[in-house]
Amino acid sequence: MSVRPIVLLGDSRLRLKGEPVDSFGKYLHELLDDLTDSMRHAPGVGLAAPQIGEAKRVCVVEVAGQLHELVNPRIVRTDGDNRDLEGCLSIPGYVAYVTRREKVWVVAQNRHGKKIKVAGSGLLSRGMQHEIDHLDGKLYIDYLGSLDELMSTEHDDEDEEGLPATARTAVG
Repeated sequence: MSVRPIVLLGDSRLRLKGEPVDSFGKYLHELLDDLTDSMRHAPGVGLAAPQIGEAKRVCVVEVAGQLHELVNPRIVRTDGDNRDLEGCLSIPGYVAYVTRREKVWVVAQNRHGKKIKVAGSGLLSRGMQHEIDHLDGKLYIDYLGSLDELMSTEHDDEDEEGLPATARTAVG
């Protein structure tokens, strides 16, 4: 287990589509452990393998103390819409309002290859959608009409809405 550097915007590896995982041994287990350590160190809510330079369909999302390791994830159902602030560990210092689905149902595999199902709403839903986008080479800024919609988190003690800058959490 180790903390790995997070690939930043401008690095072409962020736009690569993750390759499906078909081997569930030591390499995958170490990749999942590194993703978790790197995400927690950042700190963030999620992290996808392309964000540490690995073009694999693997990501982690941790909300309310519950870690979800998702291998070959795909969204199979969605419901409702939710517009909220979103950030990304690969685009540090910025957030923007992004509309995503309020609730998602994801089918994936765990680190041992067993099929799992995860349903989530709120932050878990947003995190899973964000990370699965990374596996397809897509970033949250792709949903914006203009990069002018990005807001800097590098404010003094409060942002323009009166929220402490530390209240903003990067997804992944």
